[in-house]
Amino acid sequence: MAQSRAPLAGVTVVALEQAVSAPICTRVLADFGARVIKVENPKGGDFARYYDDVVNGLGAHFVWANRGKESVTLDLKTSAGLDILHRLLDRADVLVSNLAPGSTARLGISPADLAGRHPKVIAVEIDGYGAGGPLSHKRAYDLLAQAESGACAVTGYPGAPAKPGPPIADISTGLYSALSILALLYSRDRGGNGDGAGRAVSVSLFDTMTDLMGYPLTYTQHSGVDQEPLGMSSPAVAPYGAYRTADGHTVVLGTTNDQEWQRLSREILQRPDLADDERFSSNAGRVANRELLDEVIGDWCAQHDLEHVQKTADAAGIGNARYNLPSEVLAHPQLSARDRWRQVDTPAGPIRALLPPPVISGYQPPMGAVPGLGQHTDSVLADFGLTTEEISTLRQQGVIGPAYAD
Repeated sequence: MAQSRAPLAGVTVVALEQAVSAPICTRVLADFGARVIKVENPKGGDFARYYDDVVNGLGAHFVWANRGKESVTLDLKTSAGLDILHRLLDRADVLVSNLAPGSTARLGISPADLAGRHPKVIAVEIDGYGAGGPLSHKRAYDLLAQAESGACAVTGYPGAPAKPGPPIADISTGLYSALSILALLYSRDRGGNGDGAGRAVSVSLFDTMTDLMGYPLTYTQHSGVDQEPLGMSSPAVAPYGAYRTADGHTVVLGTTNDQEWQRLSREILQRPDLADDERFSSNAGRVANRELLDEVIGDWCAQHDLEHVQKTADAAGIGNARYNLPSEVLAHPQLSARDRWRQVDTPAGPIRALLPPPVISGYQPPMGAVPGLGQHTDSVLADFGLTTEEISTLRQQGVIGPAYAD
């Protein structure tokens, strides 16, 4: 089958980004075929480059979130650097930023500024808490947004709150931002927003997390109860959790409705008495008696190895999974059987990386290289009309970083 044209072919994105939220947004756009020009400070660039050095000397966060981009170094504290940024924006479709509060306004590239000078550019600002509130001036990072939004209070165990492992505030905010960009590009291409309205987008980590907290907030609002975290279980349904097996593994299984409970109790546990017990006839009753049911299921799992538990659960139509460590996921047969791994180039050599989640018929994501700091400065500036002499002068003035060496 012939390769389809990239969905975002011809779209140019300029990114003033750090860490995870904005880089994830622009990586998604790059995966769909957009040209992403990542503008970095010549003195170090995106600080996520240096969180660690486990990827052959490169930072794992940076490698994960920045494939398929072109890195250009620009000192935006200089007038020459800002002039070049505006030259990039002259031909751009989107500007994505997650700088400190007020930074784009100080640089003269706030959404209001862009509306006058670059009216066709979709301006996307990612911040911590959104404008107009008592916390709007504060910096926010993933953990801070998760704590402030209540996510840590519903994760972990009673008296031992925890941050969900992946940076879900950053990731989800990046995805909401990318979704907003796609919506506005679609509207633009259909002739919408002719007056320039609707081309500015702001997405905050706090608003994203309070949206993801929809179930706990709705429950508490209408019950007055702050539900306690349950580790690898859910306060919403029971039985539903993690249980040790006879061969030392952990299986995760449970029910999400009354019919599944009937099958679990009759066909797996061989306990028709539990199936007929009025205490467990509804999910509310099962939640109220969670500890009793967890004990029964835990005893049954402890008598059987993982393979038997999963085969029995599959036969009964009960959802189940194996608890895996990251090292085990790397060798997961579901990923290898579906050919989900690809090679991605980096300044430190090729690495394996997973394809993005969307599987689009006839289209293979480009899985472009992870850029070195300033690797594309000369080629991008030349593409935007600067001469070799002009680039050399900018380098001598410190407006751009040193020439990139492979």
